[in-house]
Amino acid sequence: MPSGGSARRPRKAASDAASGGIVFGGVEWTTLIDYPGKVATTLFTVGCTFRCPFCHNPELVDPDRFAPALDSDEILDRLRERADFIDGVVITGGEPTIHPSLPTFLRFLKKLGLLVKLDTNGSRPEVLRALLDEGVLDCVAMDVKAPFDRYDELAGVDADAGAIEASIELILDLAPDHEFRTTVAPTLGRTDVRRIAERLGGAKRYVLQAFRVAEKGLLDPTWEEKPALSSEDLDALWNEIRSGFEDGGVRG
Repeated sequence: MPSGGSARRPRKAASDAASGGIVFGGVEWTTLIDYPGKVATTLFTVGCTFRCPFCHNPELVDPDRFAPALDSDEILDRLRERADFIDGVVITGGEPTIHPSLPTFLRFLKKLGLLVKLDTNGSRPEVLRALLDEGVLDCVAMDVKAPFDRYDELAGVDADAGAIEASIELILDLAPDHEFRTTVAPTLGRTDVRRIAERLGGAKRYVLQAFRVAEKGLLDPTWEEKPALSSEDLDALWNEIRSGFEDGGVRG
């Protein structure tokens, strides 16, 4: 899930060869949060392979609640205009790798001279490998939902743990820059977080994201009242695991 900003409602749907028919459901034209150390634009794609009950962007995940599509032509025009004023673009969702024409759009961004950061849930390692092999990604951020034996519960689907494992390895081996992060959602305890951190040990950056309920609610409203670890708990946990990573911390 996106780490900063919220999806803005668009005016109409359109498609363009450069965008390759990707459906965008929201945009944050300027962010200093989503791409660490960079000024970026964040684009939110519609549709996801997971149904995480604690997802705070249900309009990008649940087909019954999809946001109307943004005007792709307008997005492309604005990106051309802004190419000299931003460092890069963050593609998030939803899950961007479900869009077959994602590579076409990323090539367009690279031709503009922009850095590209992809946010992914790691469910489609074959797509991730192709993008990394082509060199159209400058940074990859992957949400690691839970220890592998609890993935189905937190992802809300029958998740392929092998795919998650493969994506982690690809990012560690091939991504020019990377970040792993875990939203410490209700039902995730200290032991769960320690187990995730052990698997990710040696990664460049690991971030613990505080659970929050957005104004528009969660994908599963019954999770809105479930207790989660406090910010004090997360700070203490980070102090326990921080030696395993070059960088990271608690966000949100």
